[in-house]
Amino acid sequence: MDNQYRILGVDEGASLSEIKRAFREKAKRLHPDIAGEGARERMQKLLAAYETLSNRERRLDYDRAFRGGTKRGGFNYRDYLYERAADPDSKSRERAQAELIIFELFHFEEDAAVKIWQTLGGTDFPLEKYMEREDWMDCSFVLAEELEKRGFYYEAFRLLVALLREERAKPYFRHFAEDLEIFLKELVRLRLRSAVDDELWVECMGELIDIGFSARDEGRWLKSQAETLANMGETAAAATVFERARKRDPSVTPSAKLKKAVAAIRKGGI
Repeated sequence: MDNQYRILGVDEGASLSEIKRAFREKAKRLHPDIAGEGARERMQKLLAAYETLSNRERRLDYDRAFRGGTKRGGFNYRDYLYERAADPDSKSRERAQAELIIFELFHFEEDAAVKIWQTLGGTDFPLEKYMEREDWMDCSFVLAEELEKRGFYYEAFRLLVALLREERAKPYFRHFAEDLEIFLKELVRLRLRSAVDDELWVECMGELIDIGFSARDEGRWLKSQAETLANMGETAAAATVFERARKRDPSVTPSAKLKKAVAAIRKGGI
């Protein structure tokens, strides 16, 4: 098991401010623009160490489980969480399950974390209800990465949209927010369309536009939304949405089917 103090480069008696400062300094050096994509695993370990040591209760659990704990009867925090996950009280059980998800994610048991999350209802399970804001945001980002790797593209999309809304409302990731936006846009561009039907795709495009992106991005998504509506036979709606796309980005051009739909609406005086 990795030594969380060593990863952050602090001693065992480090204060919270020292832990935060050490994390910020190391995180800057491990940013992909500086360290390259090869640093992603080290960044995940750094995040895991920070999430453990910056939370008082989690730090105490870590110290007990992975440092002095084995000398006092072999306490195992993972086993402890699994036992709590069987608690008859629903609130205690769900809180333990949420803690177990983030624990497994940051201790390289990603399959187990994804399975637990899915069993709890996936995107219907309110992780933010059982975690501090920062924990929830970090957990959701890593969980979205793991879902994307396993082909659960719509579920990853839902987590990333919620994250970006929260980030826009109150910045947390800050200079890492660009990575979040890139991840979301690449997921949409390369993966999402194959995972959803036309109706859900239209809904997803609407959510992206509501968040607020560049005029070029929004123009492209509005055009895609319009073309999908045209395929669904929603001609009037398709024409209206395409006009919005042209206002956002005058360079967008319609497909043959969409062009025909727009022309028919204009001819009818609508």
